[in-house]
Amino acid sequence: MLLVLSEEHKEHLSFLPQVDAAVVGEFGRIALEFLRRGTSPKIYEGAARKLGVSVDMVQHGVEGLMFLMTESSKHMISEVDFLDSVLVLGFSEELNQILLQLYLQHHAHIRSILSQLPSNQPAYHNLEWRLDVLLASRAVRQQVVPMLTLRLLLSGVGDGVCARRGKVLQTDPSTLLHLISTLEAALAAMKSSHARRIFRNIK
Repeated sequence: MLLVLSEEHKEHLSFLPQVDAAVVGEFGRIALEFLRRGTSPKIYEGAARKLGVSVDMVQHGVEGLMFLMTESSKHMISEVDFLDSVLVLGFSEELNQILLQLYLQHHAHIRSILSQLPSNQPAYHNLEWRLDVLLASRAVRQQVVPMLTLRLLLSGVGDGVCARRGKVLQTDPSTLLHLISTLEAALAAMKSSHARRIFRNIK
């Protein structure tokens, strides 16, 4: 999977080539700290004074780096996909490798932080299933009609309270197999070189 960066995020990250590797690493540390504890204008101001640039430029650089790291960690993208994702930024190979090392070094920690943040989006909790087979009916005495019943349990946060709710779905095995094969084909297509070329050119 490749990340699709908006023009705004590309603009925010365009500041990174102007600083050295140590500063990029420091920006990564600040981004992680902000993700854990929230933003602090004083840190932006201090970094801006040291670099001799505007506070906005530092803020945008850190926020752009934070977005890149959190989205990459959220989707657990591979090293190859990460490098392909940042290729559109036009950075040097050295800077791309620095960003990759930041991602590899901190992605597990970032995922741990993200898992503790409240979210209004429903998340998978559990899946229960039952297979029913109709063997006969009044109209047809001998038949075999399998039906799969699924109960998808979702967890989420609403009004500050953690709640779980279930969705009941029914399908026959052939439809379920077709759905699985279609999704697997879509995932395989996302990893193809053709798909990668398309994602690199998405603006």
